[in-house]
This record gives sequence, structure tokens and C-alpha cells, in this order.
Amino acid sequence: MIANLSTLPERVNQCTCGHKHFDIAIEKIEISNEAFEKAAAYLLEKSFTDVTIVTDEVIQSVLGDSFHTVLKNNGINVHTCVVEKNNQGDVVANEEALVQGLLETPNHTDVLLAVGSGTLHDITRFVSYKMGKPFISIPTAPSVDGFNSMGAPVVVKGMKKTFQMQAPIALFAQVDVLAKSPKKMIAAGFGDILGKYTSLTDWTFGHLVADEPYCPLAAEITNDALQYCVDHIEQIAAANEEGVKILLEGLVASGLAMLLIGHSAPASGAEHHISHIWEMEFLRNDQPQILHGAKVGVTAQIIAQLYKEDFVAFLSDEQALQELQQANDHPAIWKVITHKQEIIAAIDKIPSPAQLKQMIDDIGGDSTPEALGVEQTLVQTSLGEAHLIRDRFTMLYFSNHFIS
Repeated sequence: MIANLSTLPERVNQCTCGHKHFDIAIEKIEISNEAFEKAAAYLLEKSFTDVTIVTDEVIQSVLGDSFHTVLKNNGINVHTCVVEKNNQGDVVANEEALVQGLLETPNHTDVLLAVGSGTLHDITRFVSYKMGKPFISIPTAPSVDGFNSMGAPVVVKGMKKTFQMQAPIALFAQVDVLAKSPKKMIAAGFGDILGKYTSLTDWTFGHLVADEPYCPLAAEITNDALQYCVDHIEQIAAANEEGVKILLEGLVASGLAMLLIGHSAPASGAEHHISHIWEMEFLRNDQPQILHGAKVGVTAQIIAQLYKEDFVAFLSDEQALQELQQANDHPAIWKVITHKQEIIAAIDKIPSPAQLKQMIDDIGGDSTPEALGVEQTLVQTSLGEAHLIRDRFTMLYFSNHFIS
């Protein structure tokens, strides 16, 4: 299902969006039960004989020596950086982890291998870019869509910031390893996918109202990935090899869409911004972190309710629209009125909050803020602050600036 790399140049040439498309540097994507062996063959083909694996204790215990043995049997020298946990037992892409990665990666390393979660990929992406080295993605659970993206969301002085670094040059995922993933990580990956319903709507809104760059091809790839996973929810819920392969294919396709346009707008809207607020609050309070996709699956419901109920009600109130236009001459207000029907049509594509919740329940994930340990006071606070952490003209941004 993955957007075929060989056909992307032709599809890009046919795209009429008029905006810059970026070359996709990923040379190979392998999601199979032969991925580890093919990763070793790829390294030799590239003459990479000294590698640094960036991983953590949990992944080491799950994989054992399996991947190391494959590499060493092929004559590849392996150095390992085991990223340390914080005081809450979490691996966090913060200053300490980034410095550890930089210090423990030998200068003679040919390539870095991110073996594990999305957080480990963010650390590896940052470190490899700063060291001028390529990196390869080795996901061990289908938990996020950022394995093959350029963006590295890291925590700097308690604030979540995304830096555009580099994409991996290849991705190898061993399916039988993916199938051993904890159910909560599979549910998190599906939650990250469900967030595309609201992110795509926000991207449409930002384009119509604030002239933000928009690419129909990237939107199509993202929407296809979303629909592919939703159509196969029963297989994904079964958490077998077929299901995890389907989910990771969808997540990787979403990453390709972001690579194509050089930013995360297709896959990250207000639902992600709220999740970042929650993450930073948990860090401030020294609380154990919640899986990224688990947060997104819940925040997508919150945004769906806000948009489908409050925002549609506002758009349907002619008097409220006129009063707002009279009180504020900002061009975005005029554009909202002009494109009102297109905006409503975009919102209508989002499933109801109850439908989103049911899908998360079907997968076996946590589907409410309470189940995640998020208090309602934080939910309300994040609705008023999340629009400030990214330079995106989402409907949440518009609501806070012009309606609230």
C-alpha cells in the first residue's frame, strides 16, 4: 500500500499545487520478516561497516542479540548508545538525551541506526544531522508516523520544539518483531493515524483562510493512509503480523507525505498541538509520559467535538458572522465567510467524537482523558493555549483569536 517511491516523481510532476516538493531521500523501505537480513545487505552495499545503534534498555531486552548478531555475522562493527531514562523511567528527546547521543557516537561511525520508538528516532535524527552522518530507521513497534520524517520534535528547556533535520536514508522493519509490540503501542499508532482526520481538516482551513501552502498530492497520500488503516481496523486490532504490517505501512505513508512537502501540516494539526501541551505539563510535574499516539487519539476526539459542534454552529449563525466582521476587519474573517461551505464540508468528513472513541476502544486503546490520567482542567487549559505553540492557522487558532 505504501506510496510507491518509484511512481512518486511522476505523481509530483502531475501535481498542480505550485509549491516546492522535496526530493525523498529514502532509498529503500522494507517491511517484512527478512528486514534485518536486508538491512545488513543494504549496509554492505553502501560500504557502511561501522555503525552506531541508538536504542534503550527496553528494546535491548526485547530484541536480545538478534539484530546485533545479523550485523556482526555480516562483518559490520557495531557500537551501541543506550539512551538513559529520566527520573520517571521515560526516554525523552531532551537536552540530556541529545548530548548523550552526541558524546557516545564515535566520529568514525558511518551511519546511525535508530532502533526502537519514535522518541529514539527523534534523538537519532537530531544527532546524526548535527554530526553530518546519515541514519537508518529500524522501528520496532508501529506506534507513530514520524519514523521516516525530517522533523525532530525535542524538548528544550521544558518546551516542545520541532527542528527540521533529516529523513532516514532507508527503513527496515522486522514484522515478527512488530507483532510482539505491546498492545498499547499498536493502539498508539492507530491513534496517531486517527489524528489525520482533524489535521487534514485544519490544513484545508489554513489554506482557504490564511493562504498556507497546500499540496493535494500530500493530502491524498495522507488520506489514503488513514483510510487504509481504518478499513483494516479488525486486522490491526488482532495485533498479528498482518495487522501490524498494515498499520506500519499506513504510518510510513503518512511520513512520506510530510517528506514530500517538507513540513508536518498534513499529519499534525490542533490535535497534535494539544497533545504537546499535555506532554510539556507532564514533564513540568515530573509525571511519567503518555504515548504520543495515545494522546493524539484522544485529542482528535476533543477537536472533532469543537469543530463539528461549536465551529459549525458559529459558521451557521449569520448574525454572529456579521457581528464578527463588523468588529474586526482581519482578512481571515472575510475568507471564513467566503469559504464557509467548503469549511463545513471539510469538517463534515471528520467522524463524530463517539465514532473516533469507538475505533480506539475497538483497537484496545485508552479513549478518554481520564483513562490517560489527564485532568479536565488541563484539557480546558490546552484548548486555550495549544494554538500558540505552532505557527499554523488552525480552526483552534481562529477560535481563540476571533471567537473566544
